Amino acid sequence: MVALRLGVLGLSPGNGHPFSFSAIVNGYDPAAFAAAGWPAILDYLRARPRQDFGFEGAAVTCAWTPEPAVTARLCAACRIPEALQDPAEMRGRVDAALLLRDDAESHLPLGLPLLEAGLPLFVDKPLTLEPRELERFLPHLEAGRLMSCAGLRFATELDGLRRDPERLGRLRRIEGAVVNDWPRYGIHLLDALLGLGLPPPRRLHRPSDRPGRYALTLADGTPVTIDCLGPGPRRFDLGIEGEKGRLDLDLADNFGAFRRLLEAFLGQVRSGRPAIPVDQTLASLRTIIAGLAASGDAAVTIA
Repeated sequence: MVALRLGVLGLSPGNGHPFSFSAIVNGYDPAAFAAAGWPAILDYLRARPRQDFGFEGAAVTCAWTPEPAVTARLCAACRIPEALQDPAEMRGRVDAALLLRDDAESHLPLGLPLLEAGLPLFVDKPLTLEPRELERFLPHLEAGRLMSCAGLRFATELDGLRRDPERLGRLRRIEGAVVNDWPRYGIHLLDALLGLGLPPPRRLHRPSDRPGRYALTLADGTPVTIDCLGPGPRRFDLGIEGEKGRLDLDLADNFGAFRRLLEAFLGQVRSGRPAIPVDQTLASLRTIIAGLAASGDAAVTIA
């Protein structure tokens, strides 16, 4: 198998994905990781056996963040041999890159030059919150150069439904709750549902009496509510009710979801084919964008 050199770009406030993703690929140094300041990530890394780390023929070989001190901590924690001074230095040094920032406004200026240079790229959620930017990214999604999603698209807790999609029968309603805000965190539950093969959302409204609630209707008529709870303890909950029963799930296995995401991206890099159907990526992003445009009780149609 051809070895793949990966580059990591980060960091945005409160988002430790450069550390968690790099550690899953490269392994990690416990002391250096503890000093880097991401204790919750270190806890779930420590809970996994050695064989859960690494991918045959792939390694993170360089990293860049806007702050050299952060880059140094990332490289030490995740055994990355080279710290870069500029993201453009990745061209010629790596075979693919991971843009692990969740501030959507940074994605076009950081990611598009790499894509236009032919470098396969994973971009952390959300890819963009701007329709015009989405149009600029679209050719790269279609060409299999670009992948973007939330980790919970690959949540291990949903495997039972993946194996037996009919176990709940015809769906009656879906309820979700997520920490923080709609643009950065609502996409976790949207991607989780689309990853189950459910039809895309077609309508959205924000009930005026429930701040933080987004009420969706899927293409098959299934109602979905997602409550964005604001700052607080970690929470990614789904309640899925069908004619045969109900499942209430806490999507808590970050490591498992992120490892599967990375496996899918590496597969896309090697095959050149989109690991996620492009229409699903577009459905998720267009729903997030529609939620930003919605106000009061007026329904918004999602293209």
